[in-house]
Amino acid sequence: MTDTAGLDDRILIVEDEPKIARLVADYLKGSGYESHHIDHGDQVMPWLLEAEERPSLVLLDLMLPGTDGLTLCREIRQRWPRIAVVMLTARVEEVDRLLGLELGADDYICKPFSPREVVARVKAVLRRSQALDTEVAPSHDLVLDESGWRALADGQDLGLTAVEFQLLKVMMHSPGRIFAREQLMDHMYRDHRIVSERTVDSHIKKLRKKIADTWPEREIIRSVYGVGYKYQPEE
Repeated sequence: MTDTAGLDDRILIVEDEPKIARLVADYLKGSGYESHHIDHGDQVMPWLLEAEERPSLVLLDLMLPGTDGLTLCREIRQRWPRIAVVMLTARVEEVDRLLGLELGADDYICKPFSPREVVARVKAVLRRSQALDTEVAPSHDLVLDESGWRALADGQDLGLTAVEFQLLKVMMHSPGRIFAREQLMDHMYRDHRIVSERTVDSHIKKLRKKIADTWPEREIIRSVYGVGYKYQPEE
């Protein structure tokens, strides 16, 4: 990985199957991305901690020797919320957890996959996150930086995942409107993938916690029992 690459050019591939890693790296290189490969889960966090310039996206296999992908995703999210994470998995039953039920990954790709699909997903996720350095004026309010997919409370970046940002954006654009879980799922997953309603509840719970870390005395995402959720700014 070269120091001259732009922030959106650096990809960390965490994959223990060398043929898959080489194939993905070759396709990424063909699309102008620099990549670095790690094949053992225990090496990921030390490498990220020591890297002079961290990657903007991690392609992270779920099943790894040493520290597993779920644990690594959680640790990366907690320490570097701006690094995008795309999970690679052969376990479709883990999709809810991968997309944020517990962890907040930005996307997932099921094995076997086409390397072209990987490049397309990487490009899509980076388009959402590459404007994170956009200047946004400090504000004593909740502000959406839609070009950078950021939400700022009192000027502080809440570190939302793509799904959490989309949920907040939908509700903020219609203050006071009650959204049923089914409606929120339609906005969260435009590809109409099948997820459970508890997935929405989990995303909302994590979104509320991130807001509460900055505004512990303000409740702006409210539950409407038996119906859904709404964004209710304080008067």
